Amino acid sequence: MGKKLLITEKPSVAMEFAKALKITTNRKNGYLESNEWIITWCVGHLVTMSYPEKYDEKLKLWRLETLPFIPEEWKYEIIPAVANQFNIVKELMRREDIEEIYNAGDSGREGEYIQRLVFMMAKPNPKAKMKRVWIDSQTEEEINRGIREAKDLSEYDSLSDSAYLRAKEDYLIGINFSRLLSIIYGRRLAQSIQEDKASISVGRVMTCVLGMIVQREREIRNFVKTKYYKILAELGDEKASFKAEWKVNEKSIMFESTKLYNEAGFKKEQDAKEFITSLAGKAATITELKKSKQKENAPLLFNLAEIQNECTKRFKIKPDTTLEVIQNLYEKKLVTYPRTDARVLSTAVAKEITKNLNGITRGFKDEEVQGYIKKMVDEKYSTNLIKTKYVNDSKITDHYAIIPTGQGYENYNQLPDLQKQIYKVIVKRFLAVFYPPAEYNKVQVTVNIENETFYCSGKVCVKQGFLEILKPKSTEKEKNVENQQEKEDNTKKDEQEDTNLDILKTLKKGQTVTVKNFEIKDAETSPPSRYNSGSIILAMENAGKLIEEEELREQIKGAGIGTSATRAEIMKKLEKIKYIEINSKTQIITPTNKGERIYDIVYASMPDMLNPKLTASWEKGLDMVAKKEIKPEEFMRKLKSYINSKFNKLVVKM
Repeated sequence: MGKKLLITEKPSVAMEFAKALKITTNRKNGYLESNEWIITWCVGHLVTMSYPEKYDEKLKLWRLETLPFIPEEWKYEIIPAVANQFNIVKELMRREDIEEIYNAGDSGREGEYIQRLVFMMAKPNPKAKMKRVWIDSQTEEEINRGIREAKDLSEYDSLSDSAYLRAKEDYLIGINFSRLLSIIYGRRLAQSIQEDKASISVGRVMTCVLGMIVQREREIRNFVKTKYYKILAELGDEKASFKAEWKVNEKSIMFESTKLYNEAGFKKEQDAKEFITSLAGKAATITELKKSKQKENAPLLFNLAEIQNECTKRFKIKPDTTLEVIQNLYEKKLVTYPRTDARVLSTAVAKEITKNLNGITRGFKDEEVQGYIKKMVDEKYSTNLIKTKYVNDSKITDHYAIIPTGQGYENYNQLPDLQKQIYKVIVKRFLAVFYPPAEYNKVQVTVNIENETFYCSGKVCVKQGFLEILKPKSTEKEKNVENQQEKEDNTKKDEQEDTNLDILKTLKKGQTVTVKNFEIKDAETSPPSRYNSGSIILAMENAGKLIEEEELREQIKGAGIGTSATRAEIMKKLEKIKYIEINSKTQIITPTNKGERIYDIVYASMPDMLNPKLTASWEKGLDMVAKKEIKPEEFMRKLKSYINSKFNKLVVKM
């Protein structure tokens, strides 16, 4: 009787598959075997693309006449350090008794690439049926479903095509332009950073991200603070008063005046004083009074970029550390697949969501979380998420949002503290979507003084709803951390909302109120804040928003810079090659002198490499290949054309 061979991305995952398939047979050298199944594994990448010198020894030297290097037939090689495991996998794939081969690699584009390279080099038994296991978590139930519903491998060929193209694109852009710019500008760079020699490393995604960081740094460096002067009126009676802020409008004597810095401020203090003097002793009337109730729903669930940003803010850790933690939680069956861009659930998962909730209720022995669940039960909160913003099949490509599985608690106690804390952050975000919205009472008041308009608004939370979970009462230590974060974020609210609604609620439209006094309030413009290692990941994900042309922005919607699987690695590489520095305590990112010099060289030679538009449009192209909207040949043709045209322009400049 023939056997089934299943190949995972690494040994620990193979063990989970073995448990799910009830394989208890002794482990052999590099694989497990039972009567029906053989399970083996890669150890990450086993195969890699060959460097140019493997095509021709002469290409080892960086010379202009050998560029651009665009091979017609691509060469690949086994990575020497893992050749032993590759040979084990190859021998198993070629066995005559193998009837079915299951690709159980990581369920994403890069996971597909790792396995397809192995299949290409190993040349498996041609009689074996090739299948693909695609799973959203590593629970036994999900593993068994993935194997049971495994599709023919060919159904994932377009994903494989886009994975190969992504690698070829990064290889061709990285090798060709790093060599070309080093040949043209290397000596100049070495002199500017006072080194004997220097090479220039550029990449499709890496250089664009460096550009974002350098541009932000220069905005901050060149920023000149501008002081301006706001006007507040204290209004009311002998018992109570409130403050309202002046803003210009068409009725104002200051409409379109050159004395104004903006709609609410004067350039000079003297002009503000004279304006106040002109209003002295004038009557104040309430011309508008709007009372409203506002509802605010819980935020969407976490995707990888959001949880990386959250963990950088809370725990001051790098995005690659967050990914390692969540990958481990995934392998311990505690959470669903981490490398996802989606922040919603699929309809199918939403229908079964009580399984996750029941699992947390039974297994997660955390007093705070159990308190939230008890309230859900006591208050009879609905667990039906269908027809809410948290379920949307059209916003899911490979995987839904990161949520707790409600399983894996046998592994929880052995986790380090940081992993436990991050798991709890995911659980709380998940539970929050079942809670009712937060509710606010809001009053907006408009006051007229001699055709000048003053505004005041007050807002108070009357029902906490989901805020009970996501914004619990802070401890003193947490408050200090939050205050520090606010300082770092350097954000200032233009409008100060008075939360004391009692006074505003007693007012009536048409009522005359006393002007107790006017005051001038100093204000100043503030520079943009630096990226930290979490906010840059979000900025990469939302890079399309940086694109000015609306039509193009819409066209590449959903295609950021890089992918959820690669963004943290890109930051790691930029730091490693010393183009950026990341403060270990605050995670604030600054470019190095070398990074800025590289930016200047790229800006002078091929500025579109710094533009999110180019990077995001390439990413969109890869996505279109995966969705079979364009053929791989078309993508490759455009890539070759881009490289050749850039070379022609740059070589002419020399």
